[in-house]
Amino acid sequence: MPVVSCDGGGGALGHPLVYLNTGENGVVDCPYCGKRYVLLSDVERTEA
Repeated sequence: MPVVSCDGGGGALGHPLVYLNTGENGVVDCPYCGKRYVLLSDVERTEA
């Protein structure tokens, strides 16, 4: 399952770094700042 990370941006004005599972539909909203992350199917995935 793909995972995204969010720190709210803005350096010290952001929020704690969180890792969010994109789930079955490939969409997840950050519980801190509300940013929406959408996994696009045509984007090449890379392994870390």
